Amino acid sequence: MINKTLIVNGIKRTVIVNKDDMLSSILRNGLHLTGVKVGCSEGQCGACSVILNDKLVRSCITKMKRVPDESTITTVEGIGTPEKLHPIQAAWMAHGGAQCGFCTPGFIVSTKALLETIPNPTREDVREWFQKYKNACRCTGYKQLVDSVMAAAKVINGEMSMDELMFKIPEDGRIWGTKYPRPSAVAKVTGTCDFGADLGIKMPEETLRLALVQAEISHANIRGIDVSEAEVMPGVYKVVTHRDVPGKNRISGLITFPSNKGDGWDRPILCDEKVFQFGDAIAIVCADTEKNAKAAAAKVKVDLEPLPEYMSAPAAMAEDAIEIHPGTPNVYYIQNLKKGEETAPIFDGADVIAEDDFYVSRQPHMPIEPDVGFAYPGEDGTLTIHSKSIGIHLHLAMIAPGIGIEPEKLTLVQNPAGGTFGYKFSPTMEALVGVAALVTGKPVFLNYSWFQQQTYTGKRSPFFTNVRMAASKDGEIKAMEADWTVDHGPYSEFGDLLTLRGAQFIGAGYDIPNIRGQGRTVCTNHAWGSAFRGYGAPEIEFSSECLMDILAEKLGMDPFDLRYKNVYKKGATTPTGQTPDAWSLPGMLDLLKPKYEAARKAAADKSTDAEKCGVGISIGVYGCGLDGPDSSEVRVQLNEDNTITLFNSWEDHGQGADMGSLGTAHEALRPMGITPDQIKLVMNNTAITPNSGPAGGSRSQVVTGQAVKAACELLMGGMRKKDGTFRTYEEMKAENIPVEYDGKWTAPARVCDENGQGSPFAVYMYGVFMAETCVDTATGKAKVTKMTAVADVGKINNRLVVDGQMYGGLAQGIGLALTEDYEDIKKHSNMRGAGFPYINDIPDDMELHYVETPREHGPFGAAGVGELPLTAPHAAVINSIYNACGVRVKALPATPDKVLAGLKAL
Repeated sequence: MINKTLIVNGIKRTVIVNKDDMLSSILRNGLHLTGVKVGCSEGQCGACSVILNDKLVRSCITKMKRVPDESTITTVEGIGTPEKLHPIQAAWMAHGGAQCGFCTPGFIVSTKALLETIPNPTREDVREWFQKYKNACRCTGYKQLVDSVMAAAKVINGEMSMDELMFKIPEDGRIWGTKYPRPSAVAKVTGTCDFGADLGIKMPEETLRLALVQAEISHANIRGIDVSEAEVMPGVYKVVTHRDVPGKNRISGLITFPSNKGDGWDRPILCDEKVFQFGDAIAIVCADTEKNAKAAAAKVKVDLEPLPEYMSAPAAMAEDAIEIHPGTPNVYYIQNLKKGEETAPIFDGADVIAEDDFYVSRQPHMPIEPDVGFAYPGEDGTLTIHSKSIGIHLHLAMIAPGIGIEPEKLTLVQNPAGGTFGYKFSPTMEALVGVAALVTGKPVFLNYSWFQQQTYTGKRSPFFTNVRMAASKDGEIKAMEADWTVDHGPYSEFGDLLTLRGAQFIGAGYDIPNIRGQGRTVCTNHAWGSAFRGYGAPEIEFSSECLMDILAEKLGMDPFDLRYKNVYKKGATTPTGQTPDAWSLPGMLDLLKPKYEAARKAAADKSTDAEKCGVGISIGVYGCGLDGPDSSEVRVQLNEDNTITLFNSWEDHGQGADMGSLGTAHEALRPMGITPDQIKLVMNNTAITPNSGPAGGSRSQVVTGQAVKAACELLMGGMRKKDGTFRTYEEMKAENIPVEYDGKWTAPARVCDENGQGSPFAVYMYGVFMAETCVDTATGKAKVTKMTAVADVGKINNRLVVDGQMYGGLAQGIGLALTEDYEDIKKHSNMRGAGFPYINDIPDDMELHYVETPREHGPFGAAGVGELPLTAPHAAVINSIYNACGVRVKALPATPDKVLAGLKAL
């Protein structure tokens, strides 16, 4: 041990440390400076950035033996406070830089170091700095972060005042449609927002720290589990195996359709008979420290009988493949698609036919914050679980029978979450910490490493798709046929629903009168399939959007003109036979047309033999809601001080649920003259907040937003006097009028039938994407130089939130197109290996345009937004590569080796 004196944020502190301790752990665990976040623990994300002796360092890889005595250290807590914001923090709020907020403190510290080094930087200076110091963000698309730095520099340099920087409420008091900062912004920019790992540090002394014993192969029978050596290791309280689980030891997959051949109970909490994928949990070691827990986990002996590993859908569908879940076929769900007339005769007589095969990869979510959760028993056999869940009521129902507790005795709470992008639509560690707490009777805490995050949480389910289109000579699409296979990994949860999405969104955006198709869900031994932003649309729309360009070339048409001819116009129907809720696509294309023509000319002028540049477009469509009559419930309450509290379970994984709730409630309550600060939010605790449904499928702004509107209108109805003024709390009580009201709303929609026909969503979103890309002909590396998006997401609640969702989704689309993959378990287990997009991988030039068509069934005309920007931008990127150099990559990602092979083949 060594004794060191540190001057931290201007205060002299004495610490006793091991020389190999990381600076991040001393700051966080020893000094409780939890604004220092730890994401990857490998120096690849920059969330842990601090200034050490005037140099920016990543504290998660800085050992204490390298920290000189009397060192000065600045963390985010030393830059500004909630009461006295630094200009950098204020700029982050003003420009929407803090979305999930987990990476925010690291960026703010990095910016402080940058502006002390380069007081008046250019945008390129900022981008190079963040690239050099590996500051990574998964939410924003980076543009807002550069905007924030440039604004902060202006304030620091005296070119702008703090007052000019900060948002001001308009004179009419309305915040709907403005850039009002989200309520959580102050806590996020000052590092005072406690994420799961931060709360773990502050848990009671008797809290047990957990480590998992996990499978290191992808398919095996379990012959035995020996915990005897582990249980006598120092600090170990208990080693939990399947034998200890009080309940069914299974997580319910909530089978959606009766034709599913599985029963939904295929996912073990702790493996008992078999291992189904790499990383499956076999035992939980509960110990006094994480170090002791991990040491004991290494002593658990698991006797495995290896079985064939089916790491792709074609492998699992082979004739000699064994059933991964005995008794259930590996192909366990079939979805048909039948719209209009039989297509075979139409193809027989078609003027032009285009057909091809496509593959969309197993995209990893890659949040900066790895999965984290904790649980604690209460009185009378109750249990509370905290996690990153984005479906707390849903997950309660999915895990309660498996862990062995009555639902009414189980509470799920969502912690502030450092991004999920959909993976937390599935329970990940909730059942594990729940079982550990029940078995030991003590509070327990579990924080995945980033390796565990990557190897043992769900991924986008790959699609293998064949699609063909028949068209007349003038470009009118007459028919389409499609066949898609979904590699959903070993666990069935939501697999049938995802396969249905293929039927709902193949060819979406175009009036195709006659469609035939079939999709299937396949059980494999690769990572289980979980929801990922876009859920089905990026997988299936990629195919039809690339084929549109192939068809255009066969017709001798410009891809833009072919799309314009066929997009939804009055009289058109969706692939499910539904009438679209807005006819905005022609106008959106009109808006893009001059930009498209200018981009094509610029690309031609810029192209050389060494670098070929091109332009590609695509159209993306997505629904807002869970299929059919999706519903939500909230509660609103008038308080004694005449403020109003809104209770809901609109889970927030960075998309801005707090702002969605506040903006919608304030708009509804405006007749009362209430100010935003008079509305209090209580969110995401199943014990006290109603079931608003999961935060997925871009449903929350529509479905929960309508419930918020309904509750607020009921409250105002109770408060309204005959003269049009409103009662106070005291007057309500005096007249015995209720001060609490429940708001409920159910979408006027109908689930699809066995042929994929129906009206599954009351509200849709529409987007047109344009990518400008240059290809290095010597290496095959493609670089997107600009993205343009025209979006119709209805009336906009909050500009910062919607812009953030659009920029972030476009960035993830570029990653999906060019770099991101989780195929090779070893190679793709860290950020660099998996193709995480850093700032230089994403263009600074991203242009957004909105067409705000009011939606009949959206609150105040709003639709959703989260899924839209990742529906099809990757197709625009791939189309732009083809336009640039003549190489069409049909299996994502379009890595340099694939493009270079195509160039050589030409």
